Amino acid sequence: MKLLDSLKIKKKFETILHHCCYISMLERPPIITKEQEKKTSQTAFEPEIEKLNAGYPYWDKVKYFHLPNINPEELWFAIKKLRRINRTFLTFGKYKFSFTVNDEIIKLLHYFDMNIGGNFKTSHILPYENNNTLLISSIMEEAIASSQMEGAATTRKVAKNMLRKKEKPKNKDQQMILNNYQTINYIKENIYKNFSVKILKDIHHSMTKKTLENETDSGQFREHNNIIVMDGLTGETAHCPPDYQELKELISDLEKFFNGKDKIFIHPIIKAIIIHFIMSYIHPFTDGNGRTARSLFYWYMIKHGYLLIEYMPISRIIYKTKRMYEKAFLYTEYDENDLTYFILYNLRTIKKAFEDLKVYINRKTQENKNPLLLSYINGINERQGEIIQIVRGNPDIMLTVREIENRFAVSNFTARSDLEGLVKLEFLSEINLNKVKRAYVRSKVFDSLLENVP
Repeated sequence: MKLLDSLKIKKKFETILHHCCYISMLERPPIITKEQEKKTSQTAFEPEIEKLNAGYPYWDKVKYFHLPNINPEELWFAIKKLRRINRTFLTFGKYKFSFTVNDEIIKLLHYFDMNIGGNFKTSHILPYENNNTLLISSIMEEAIASSQMEGAATTRKVAKNMLRKKEKPKNKDQQMILNNYQTINYIKENIYKNFSVKILKDIHHSMTKKTLENETDSGQFREHNNIIVMDGLTGETAHCPPDYQELKELISDLEKFFNGKDKIFIHPIIKAIIIHFIMSYIHPFTDGNGRTARSLFYWYMIKHGYLLIEYMPISRIIYKTKRMYEKAFLYTEYDENDLTYFILYNLRTIKKAFEDLKVYINRKTQENKNPLLLSYINGINERQGEIIQIVRGNPDIMLTVREIENRFAVSNFTARSDLEGLVKLEFLSEINLNKVKRAYVRSKVFDSLLENVP
């Protein structure tokens, strides 16, 4: 995402950048004084005010609300009064943040606790004998979308084909996607380890290798202030990250926050979202901060039992609502570092990703009826039935053993046996691509064999 992309500039501007201010086109909210706060003490608790505050609107919406005998600024001050009652405060280095848990957040957290945590992974949502196929596909989707947000210009079809066939990336964009895919798997392998500077650097190196302008920046914290964060639409300065000399303290505080027990309880999902934000705010690397931040969110969620998140390519939803994602960062920073905006955006995004997963599961359940019917009629296994469905929907496709291995997460022997079995049953024909490599294609009698199959 361009908002979180670094912009390298000449050394002579370092001092200017270090002292820069936000100049984005987004309007800052009015500043409330102590006198104005006293005036709104009673107004804040009126039912109309509480109702307007329910969705946690930013000033750019509040200023257009109309209530009798109250101007927009007074309304904003009243809303702010409500929000300040039950704030939770956090500190990273010298920077202070806060958030408020409102009714919407409580409802969403309960919904997630009931649906995406613990044992629900297998028994409640995923009615498959083998979930590896869906898992691999979801990780691919997450890797592709997260990379596309950072500017990777390639199609999902091309990217998935590269990952399935384990082909060597042809350009920087494909390398970025491969890096993202490998990093997610790295995190899964190290899920029970504590967060550390070393692991953070390892994640960043895995995420950015062979893609940065200066390869030595991969896996290394920046040692300069030649970096600003741009508003993806306006091209204006959105954020000036902390001085590089503050990084040691900031990363140390992030490490404690990630690994430690809080003095007060912070729900794990809220904590994962805050880690995502703080990582982006600190911006410790010259590039790749957004991808790294989202990977830390993913890591923390799985680490704390929200296992279904593995099957939910959240970055795909973020990519579709990229401007809202960028605004969530800006709202937070412009309004006294109020993390609630960013928390709510991400909770709503997780819900949308979960709803999309349920739709996908229902659709695949219906599609899988055909492979099951095929296996019953022809004596082939369910996986072979799915292969037939793939060929049925893509008449010109050429399948390889390696692609079947990756698609279904099976061994070379199993993949080869499935394909050769379908050749014997005359669903597929085997062709030679070269002296060594073979492929499997739709046979001439394929359609006739399926004439009586729905």
